[in-house]
Amino acid sequence: MATLPTLQTDRLVLRPYNDEDAPRVLDIHSRMEVIKWLSNPPFVPMADLDEARAWVARWDDTHTNHPRLGGWAIEVKDTGIVAGTALLAFLPESDEMIQVGWHLHPDSAGHGYATEAASAVLDHGFSSGIHEIWADMYPDNEPSAKVCLRLGMPDLGVVDDPWYGEQSRMFKMTREQWDVAV
Repeated sequence: MATLPTLQTDRLVLRPYNDEDAPRVLDIHSRMEVIKWLSNPPFVPMADLDEARAWVARWDDTHTNHPRLGGWAIEVKDTGIVAGTALLAFLPESDEMIQVGWHLHPDSAGHGYATEAASAVLDHGFSSGIHEIWADMYPDNEPSAKVCLRLGMPDLGVVDDPWYGEQSRMFKMTREQWDVAV
């Protein structure tokens, strides 16, 4: 079984999730202010610890089946608190196109953790041979759009979304663009 690599930044440890993280996962994924950005409606809050443990297990399965992909727990070095998730995953209904994503507990937002974690995940993705990485979000998700802009991801604007339907704001970074940006 492949093990998701641990990534380090100045303030964060990005590591595989484990069952002990289930209470925090439940706390994050039971909040409408978080889940409203993560998928298509209807938005259904996570119900219990069993569902949180199943969510953790799905990330293990993703990485085992696709070793360059995964969902990392964003752990703050100073406190040990899991701030949220950074991820590399396939865009649904695509030909294995890869997206970067993140979501944080509201108590961890506004500290730059999303940008710091996403930078580490992008670097990992490009270093592992991924040629291009997308970010796809609701048009009014300004906090995530600002993260993409801070990362130097080229903004493709609000376009018809071929993967999620409706319209989305999209960003796309190539390996060559990342090498120039960092």
